[in-house]
Amino acid sequence: MSRNVTVGLDGSPESRAAAEWAAREAKRRGLPLRLVHVWEPVPEPMAQAPLLGAETQQHWSERSEMGAPPAEVPQPSAGGALRGRIPRETAEGLRLRHPGVRVDMEQILGQPAEALTEAAKDAELLVLGSRGMSGIGGFLVGSVGQAVVAHAEQPVVLVRAAEQSADGHAMDPSAIPSAGALSGPVVLGLDTDSPDDTLLTFAFEAAARRVTPLRVVHAWNLPPYFAYGLPADPELNAVLGKQDAATLAEVLHRWKEKYPAVKVIDESRSGSAAVQLVDASREASLVVVGRRIRRSPLGAHIGPVTHAVLHHATAPVAVVAHD
Repeated sequence: MSRNVTVGLDGSPESRAAAEWAAREAKRRGLPLRLVHVWEPVPEPMAQAPLLGAETQQHWSERSEMGAPPAEVPQPSAGGALRGRIPRETAEGLRLRHPGVRVDMEQILGQPAEALTEAAKDAELLVLGSRGMSGIGGFLVGSVGQAVVAHAEQPVVLVRAAEQSADGHAMDPSAIPSAGALSGPVVLGLDTDSPDDTLLTFAFEAAARRVTPLRVVHAWNLPPYFAYGLPADPELNAVLGKQDAATLAEVLHRWKEKYPAVKVIDESRSGSAAVQLVDASREASLVVVGRRIRRSPLGAHIGPVTHAVLHHATAPVAVVAHD
């Protein structure tokens, strides 16, 4: 399959905002947009329930045998009919609002987390909707979204349905993110002890595509006396701050030369990295964080900073997996 920007749909406002974000990103990259709607198999207890009519049972069995929901098969309920219209109506709207972007649709039968992680393998990036820490509902929220982020080796972007959910686009009266001018820098959370080229490349290219500054944030820890409530040492703190700022500038030097058109704002701050990035997200068009790929019996791991940013950042968050 050709490279594309893939977005998961479930009909929620968050997934619609994600689709709008993904359409703009596909246009920036000159790639087609792929809409993926996951259908979960009917649970075994439901399949055996006497309350299900013959038509409903036939509908589910035909879907299972064919591996995808046939367009002409009667839906089991009004809700099922609505789900069947989600990809088609979303695609039609995206083609109208984003002329020039090729929009493809796909419906997949399976468990959402597994199906979306598999779909990401053919994509340059996967885009999902997210409600963050508050709110429930929609299969792209909570455990599913976290499972995809933890296992996908392609970049995953989580988008919220809020004022800044669609990379700086305000919401129009119909509750769809408008196509107005972008605002806000791309924010990158960077570990200067092990800076990764994949992560830095993604962030610099994201800023270059948006013609917006790149704000690189690195947090450093205060000396141990801070945790024990002992008097602060301003002189020592100033020295540590200068050393960390110099290290950050050194890491970014060759990247600034590689991307001379990107204005870089490097910030070295003491304190929690998660708190600094969540705070920076309020003015950002996109927040970029990393996730180290773990190939071990311990399984996948998101990391505490990335986990906190995913739940609390107000801007779209791109999680870039790297070795």
